[in-house]
Amino acid sequence: MKLYSGPLSLFSRKIEIALREKGLPFDVEYVPFTQDEGYRPKNPVVAAVNPKGQVPVFVDGDLRLFDSTVILEYLEDAYPAPPLYPKAPAARARCRQLELHADEIFFQPVARLLYRTESAHRDPQVREQRRAESAKAEAALREHYTKLEAFLGNQDFFCGAFSAADIAMFMTLHYSLRLNGPRLDGHPILAAWHRRVGSRPAFAQTVAEIADADRRLSHPLQP
Repeated sequence: MKLYSGPLSLFSRKIEIALREKGLPFDVEYVPFTQDEGYRPKNPVVAAVNPKGQVPVFVDGDLRLFDSTVILEYLEDAYPAPPLYPKAPAARARCRQLELHADEIFFQPVARLLYRTESAHRDPQVREQRRAESAKAEAALREHYTKLEAFLGNQDFFCGAFSAADIAMFMTLHYSLRLNGPRLDGHPILAAWHRRVGSRPAFAQTVAEIADADRRLSHPLQP
């Protein structure tokens, strides 16, 4: 079992957490990455498996998969214990939808903050435009935090029991905080969930590894 990952790839780190939560032994290969060039040169296995040339790429015997959601669902089917999805069809569908919400809806404003780890742009007009866009992104993220608290309600985890939805939500929230997005002040339910999930060994290890990769690979954060 092998995972082709990226040191600062949110979606690859989701799979690393899932593998650790399931107690599955795996090898990981971190593909070349710089903040200025991205994932170049392309790893030949990644390029051959994923038409988009992106990590994660997962290998299990003769099976090769890309896309974090597809990989998570395969892991659940092939290695069901401990579970990362509810058993009941409706609950499982809601859990999958929450994972999608993290990856494709919650992540949208986070993606607009990614420039903060790059070199400062030479054009002052571009820098100003980015600052304006990031202010809008931060406002959107505060709204997302409120929605996430509504999703949680009085539950410890998004799907009642710990699940893939918690992995996806945690990683997107972690990247928001990592990029100097809005803090969790004023969102006690979300903050308590963040501490609860972040204290799990698989998450704590991943957060520490991302911090180390940031020290090695990222420029000082821009305002």
